[in-house]
Amino acid sequence: MVFDIGETLISDTRYWESWADWLGIPRHTMSALVGAVVSQGRDEADALRLIRPGLDLPAAHAARRTAGRGEFLDESDLYPDVRPALGGLRKLGIRVLVAGNQSVRAGELLQGLDLPVDAIVTSEEWGVAKPSPEFFARVVELARAEPHEIVYVGDHPAHDVLPAKDHGLLVAHLRRGPWGHLWAEDPQTVARADWRIGSLTELTAIVSQQGARSESPETGPASLSPTFQ
Repeated sequence: MVFDIGETLISDTRYWESWADWLGIPRHTMSALVGAVVSQGRDEADALRLIRPGLDLPAAHAARRTAGRGEFLDESDLYPDVRPALGGLRKLGIRVLVAGNQSVRAGELLQGLDLPVDAIVTSEEWGVAKPSPEFFARVVELARAEPHEIVYVGDHPAHDVLPAKDHGLLVAHLRRGPWGHLWAEDPQTVARADWRIGSLTELTAIVSQQGARSESPETGPASLSPTFQ
């Protein structure tokens, strides 16, 4: 299983609050603007450009780092179901990977949290980001498995569900964060996601159920077939 990062493993709350503080606007205003652009299917960074038209994002990130207000993650940024879910999957013998659209620094911070995973990589580290097919080709290489043997878990239909399915992976769509909730009933998301889950802990139940099915003489070899939603 391969996990997205933002709004799958970690909450983006701190990220947007830090931007609100940096730009000198109320945090609730930042949240409202993020919600507005997400509901229109736009890049969330457009929320920043609504506040500062023409904002140079790389320069702004550099300025924040110089001021000692760069990226930061700690245990409080993890969703409560992350450690139980990842640890439970590894106990079941599942290879657990993390690959999402994040900076190298975010990857380093995640590494520092000592999550029960086999590898953590980010789009900046790879030099390619979702929804590019090349990103999912790298996911397959990292997983050391065939595409149909890999489950990608994420919240974003356009970045996670659709491109992962196009690359032949199985997909668990997580109803979490603005994208996960706003687009949970989108016809394409519903039709193409193999599973639709509200918590990462549901994944261990899916694997256990499939394992029980595979032990039956009637079911043949073990496989993770998409039978649970």
